[in-house]
Amino acid sequence: MNIVNSMELKIPSKSINESFARSVISAFLLQLDPTISELSDIKTAVSEAVTNCIVHGYRDTGGMIYIKGEIAEDNTIIIKIRDKGKGIPDIKKAMEPLFTTGGEERAGLGFAVMESFMDKVKVSSKEDKGTTVTLYKKLIRAKYEKP
Repeated sequence: MNIVNSMELKIPSKSINESFARSVISAFLLQLDPTISELSDIKTAVSEAVTNCIVHGYRDTGGMIYIKGEIAEDNTIIIKIRDKGKGIPDIKKAMEPLFTTGGEERAGLGFAVMESFMDKVKVSSKEDKGTTVTLYKKLIRAKYEKP
């Protein structure tokens, strides 16, 4: 996959930064003139992934969240959201709808939401090392214009 543009963002794992991360990714993708629906889907998936970093990755501690956005030549968007937190002991189990380690206030639908809005979701994790969620979505009407 030939990457034609990219951006990186590093933010503290604070709830207030979830909307900031979503806005930055949205602004980056505007160069492709996505539909409102495409943009909304991507923003929602990014929100879920960043929230997972805050709530599960760093739980009661804190740390940094690393976000990388890429645009491939075929108009595929690749967004990597990474933390260096607790990690996920059983990724398959964590991705099951309604499974949560976040207590009663969490619905356990984060990964299900990401999968419903994106073409592909890849999760890799190591306990006490962190988790990376990679989101993929090919934009339908977009056309990257080379400068």
